Amino acid sequence: MERVPSPGLASGYSRRGFLAGASTLAATSSALASVEPYRLAPVDRVIVEKTQRRLTMLRGDAELISFRVALGHTYGPKTRQGDGRTPEGNYFVDAFNPRSDFYRSIHISYPNDEDWQRAAELGVWPGGQIMIHGLDPAIAARWHDNHWMFNWTNGCIAVTNPEMDLIWESVELGTPVEIRP
Repeated sequence: MERVPSPGLASGYSRRGFLAGASTLAATSSALASVEPYRLAPVDRVIVEKTQRRLTMLRGDAELISFRVALGHTYGPKTRQGDGRTPEGNYFVDAFNPRSDFYRSIHISYPNDEDWQRAAELGVWPGGQIMIHGLDPAIAARWHDNHWMFNWTNGCIAVTNPEMDLIWESVELGTPVEIRP
């Protein structure tokens, strides 16, 4: 199976354009709105716990902030394109898209070597385009505070738009993203 770059990713642009390249505080959008402008120092890593529906940003061993997330199917790792599952494994931030259909999006490096191997063994394409992203305007208007209660993404990790703003400002290219079951 030949590896090809993800469509739509380009290098050499700033975060304002499009960029590609190599104790827990449970925050809600209303909490973030009340402390605008809210910024964190750059984080060392991001952990997503699928069964907990939680994304946590860390600096060292300190948990800086956590958000409730919407996912694709929560059970089992992504095995192929179109299965609707959120992957599990170790990835990193490899692109920023300020013009996403879902407000803003941060691309993660799925598929990794293990994902490619699993897909090859199954004789399938692993898929790609796995993002941490904000909310589509229709979802934001209808389910803003409860979006995380449903498996509505096609394998991505979704947060509210104010939460996406904070994540956007706090991660950099190469920031590790671990997605746990």
